[in-house]
Amino acid sequence: MNLSTHDTADELRRLVEGTHTDPHTFLGPHPGPLGVVVRALRPDASEVLAHVEGGPDVTLTRIHPAGVFEGVLPAAFDVPAYRLEARYASGAAWSTWDAYAFLPTLGPVDLHLIGEGRHERLWERLGARPLRPSLREGITVDGVAFAVWAPEAARVSVVGDFNRWDGRAHPMRRLGASGIWELFVPDLGPGALYQYEIRTTHGLVAKKADPLAFRTLPPPSTASVVDVPRHAWRDDAWLAARRDFDPRTRPLSIYEVHLGSFRRVVEDGRRALTYAEHVEVLVEHVASLGFTHVELLPVMEHPFGGSWGYQVTSYFAPTARWGPPDELRALIDAFHTRGIGVLLDWVPAHFPRDAWALARFDGSAVYEHLDPRKGEHPDWGTLVFNLGRNEVRNFLVASALYWLDSFHVDGLRVDAVASMLYLDYSRKEGEWEPNAHGGRENLEAVAFFRELTDTVHRLHPGALLVAEESTAWPRVTHPTREGGLGFDLKWDMGWMHDTLAYFQADPVGRAHHHHKLTFGVMYMDSEAFVLPLSHDEVVHMKGSLLGKMPGHDAQKHAGLRALYATMWSRPGRKLLFMGGELAQRGEWNHDGSLEWHRLEDAEGAGMAALIRTLNTHYVENPALHEADGTHAGFRWIDPDDRDANVVVYRRIAPSTGRELIVVGHYGGAARTNYRVALPRAARYRVVLDTENVAFGGARADARADLVAENVPRYGLPCSAVLDLAPLSVLWLEPVDE
Repeated sequence: MNLSTHDTADELRRLVEGTHTDPHTFLGPHPGPLGVVVRALRPDASEVLAHVEGGPDVTLTRIHPAGVFEGVLPAAFDVPAYRLEARYASGAAWSTWDAYAFLPTLGPVDLHLIGEGRHERLWERLGARPLRPSLREGITVDGVAFAVWAPEAARVSVVGDFNRWDGRAHPMRRLGASGIWELFVPDLGPGALYQYEIRTTHGLVAKKADPLAFRTLPPPSTASVVDVPRHAWRDDAWLAARRDFDPRTRPLSIYEVHLGSFRRVVEDGRRALTYAEHVEVLVEHVASLGFTHVELLPVMEHPFGGSWGYQVTSYFAPTARWGPPDELRALIDAFHTRGIGVLLDWVPAHFPRDAWALARFDGSAVYEHLDPRKGEHPDWGTLVFNLGRNEVRNFLVASALYWLDSFHVDGLRVDAVASMLYLDYSRKEGEWEPNAHGGRENLEAVAFFRELTDTVHRLHPGALLVAEESTAWPRVTHPTREGGLGFDLKWDMGWMHDTLAYFQADPVGRAHHHHKLTFGVMYMDSEAFVLPLSHDEVVHMKGSLLGKMPGHDAQKHAGLRALYATMWSRPGRKLLFMGGELAQRGEWNHDGSLEWHRLEDAEGAGMAALIRTLNTHYVENPALHEADGTHAGFRWIDPDDRDANVVVYRRIAPSTGRELIVVGHYGGAARTNYRVALPRAARYRVVLDTENVAFGGARADARADLVAENVPRYGLPCSAVLDLAPLSVLWLEPVDE
């Protein structure tokens, strides 16, 4: 029975043309004076029936060749529960509850908060969420609620293996002026594959991955996967203790990891380890070395492995290369049970141009700036987020909160902060537009970072936000209430560049580079710093850290040991990229594995032993972390002996007065009878000697204790004479009799 009126005829036309923005007003049940009119869209079906709960079946009549069917259920002014069965010429049949019989799964408060950019649990409203809504009293239906923001789309359909990826089958409704499209699809659950088919205002059609997908298929597939977390967490005690963590007074030693190249399974085609396999291998390795934290290069899904994860296409889904999301949760949980925190690298600066992802998502510049002076990154060929748009800002803040909430991570290292802060970053004159005040500062990025840091710290006390900021932008780690950006820590790129430049110089000429060794102390209290020796320093033809050291092989190892002992004793938290503890000879290869065979030789095994010892002292000796980055915790004894290539300094724990004296000798020849100033009369124990054979050095016996002589030097009352091995560092601790 065809009940179409003039109005419904217009709706029918827009439905089959793919321009209807609210198909629920036409499809589904509509009570009327003669009964409940039901319309269904089943492309290619030869017959459609409505199976009414407690009533007779009703055969619907085809009212349009595109597969639109209509019928009347015998229930005036009351909508009965019913299932639709579509039958096909092939003999196949498909039965399901009617997707167009359900109310929206987002309410006005959700839409208001999203529009203002303040929905702090965005992932609980957008994306694909298994739900069990009530169809009517006594009947609940399992299914998946889909919702996506596509403000300029002419039509959005959810497609998947459940509808043969046919965009005609499940058009979504647009919720007012929010730009959000929504549809509840019954009889679906976890594991269903899906995408969004978007028709632009220009009539173009494209399939897009869900920006809020919680799971994906491994690349090169671009499908999103419906997922529900099922991991049973065991880290309540860890999370409770984390609330009081202060990185400015507590030890923070980070092992940076690329999961895909940490270790390969040679017997299985040299494949990477899975998240589950890393529970046994990676967690044990990090724990054995004594690191307090691990930092994972971005685990968010990315299409190109050569980007190491830094060109993200899924900001809410871990890469499926190494397993499902719950296995990553189990890995993080395993770290927590061993007392190790987990940081993730996170990339809000830019995203790739892949046509199936965020780029021109609904045919327009949705996530990116339309103006290429703001929206295109000249260095990486990527697109830049439009941080002036509420929904985009909300998307990114929610992404950060999601990883902290759903994966229990302990913090985020925010990549490429400098590229976001400057409008002229890597741009020539005429390629950028000044801000409203005529300056080069990106005011939208500044506001975004302040919102991000304030929100994270309010909702997740103790979680860390670390900025990879490579310029002298002021007050990066100062509170937003004081005009800062609110980060907890900042990578000290200046220290890294200066220190590596010094250690790469031939010892014969290091006197000319002495200032590079000491300059960082001049600004150590300006920010809360991390000292990074990261993946960036061992790629792109830069060689390994060992390879940067001058001299023959033994000198290279001695230089690297001296570098590490210097780094661990200087103000600043520590970060070392994987392989550095093995004295890896080759440059890092993301498609390979670390050089684990180095643990079989004395120098490689010794380097790992040194890192373990450094971390042990760093954690156990408050002088090395209690007043980190302050002049109360660090004092020079002799910073200026450039001719001898020697520096001497004190690390102090103000609460107890406990001290550590560091003597760094970076010359290529032994130096005998070198007098070192000491702060008080005491016996001094050598607690670390990088030349010890246990670390791969040449000294087989332990150094004897020193006794300070009452010979003043450099304003201190005492001193002692030392023999200094070439390229070596000593740590001395006073021992009261």
